[in-house]
Amino acid sequence: MLNVGKHTHVEILEKLPSISKQIQEKIDNFGDDENPISIGNLGDIISKHSIWQKRFPRVEPFYAVKCNDVEPVIRILADMGLSFDCASKIEIQKILELGVGPSKIIYANTNKPLSFIKYAADKGVSMMTFDCEDELIKIKKGYPDAKLVLRISPQSNYKVKLDLGKKFGCHPMHTSKLLEMAMKLKLDVIGVSFHVGHGCLETGAFAAAIEQSRKVFDIGLAMGFDMHLLDIGGGFPGEKIQNVETNITFEGIAEVANKALDDYFPEKDVRIIAEPGQYYVSSAFTVAVNIITKKTCTDKEILAPDLDLLSKPTERNEPVRVYYVNDGIYGCFLLCLTDPGCFVPSHFKDTDAELYTSTIWGPTCDSLDLVIDNVKLPELTSGDWIFFKDMGAYSFATASSFNSMPKIKEYFICEKRLWEQVYNANSSEHSCKIEQNE
Repeated sequence: MLNVGKHTHVEILEKLPSISKQIQEKIDNFGDDENPISIGNLGDIISKHSIWQKRFPRVEPFYAVKCNDVEPVIRILADMGLSFDCASKIEIQKILELGVGPSKIIYANTNKPLSFIKYAADKGVSMMTFDCEDELIKIKKGYPDAKLVLRISPQSNYKVKLDLGKKFGCHPMHTSKLLEMAMKLKLDVIGVSFHVGHGCLETGAFAAAIEQSRKVFDIGLAMGFDMHLLDIGGGFPGEKIQNVETNITFEGIAEVANKALDDYFPEKDVRIIAEPGQYYVSSAFTVAVNIITKKTCTDKEILAPDLDLLSKPTERNEPVRVYYVNDGIYGCFLLCLTDPGCFVPSHFKDTDAELYTSTIWGPTCDSLDLVIDNVKLPELTSGDWIFFKDMGAYSFATASSFNSMPKIKEYFICEKRLWEQVYNANSSEHSCKIEQNE
């Protein structure tokens, strides 16, 4: 075991057993403890970084802290030399406390309280985004020497699951006015940023956004700004379970984006950065939950006609297995609200066991607390465990204490050969203060 910080340790193994065996081992040691558990494989994150460097040689990753800010994750990323995308004062503070320099942080929230801007100024975190006149006025007042990145809202017909352009970014047609105001206020605009949206469904969205960024970049150059940075945002998939409906892969996005970067930003002195979050952490985490109650109902009994929460699973009024588990949307499964079916359960039963139409609810007293419906599972009983892969993104950072349900128990593991790619096997001291247990 290795300690990481005050309350967390990482189990270093020569070879990792299957995730089901890892979970079963933890369950066997529980006794009567029924807390949900998570297993975070830090080696998966290390491998992801190697793939990023290979696929995106021009693009410097600034990890999006909001995606997963648990201490072992941000520590391992810092020790691999990554930079960070922070969205608040507390996130900036967390990263600085790791020993990361302020030049390796972008304050990538276009809506910042004035006190947060002043905090960034005090700490020397100079690079930050903006998308409106009001933000420029606040920055002029709180940090006039900031290095500003104009965030645009890419305009295209390419599909994404969640269009962030509805909330963030300036329409490319209106950027001249913003740049003129920045010039009037004597602020330093150094580049352009965008985010195609969460859950990119078409790789062409990146090419279109990069092309539009070039046009805004050139407007800034023509006005006299020292434009030398392009931020291509996030939206890079990181799941192991590929979306068969879209067939979108990280490799496919990288191929399209790299070509667009070469076409529209061939200059070698332009710094290209990105804000990947889910890419680094999605596949690194698995969450296991315990079935606390089981019902068998007909589809008509479980339909909620007034709320229309569930899709009708059968046409023959067949029995439906209904399971209540010890974590839900107020814990690690918030994404199930906006992206139903995004997490698919696995089980410990025989692979040839008969499957039944099933519904899984969370533990709280809220009828919105639905994890997944109309899913095929074998016959399960109270006390059984099921688990969900690809749970590393936007699961732990969004968990709340609603109904005071038990918090998830966190475990961290890493394959030794991968750990030693980051930490010299003979080194007794690392930048993240990892020490071997006595």
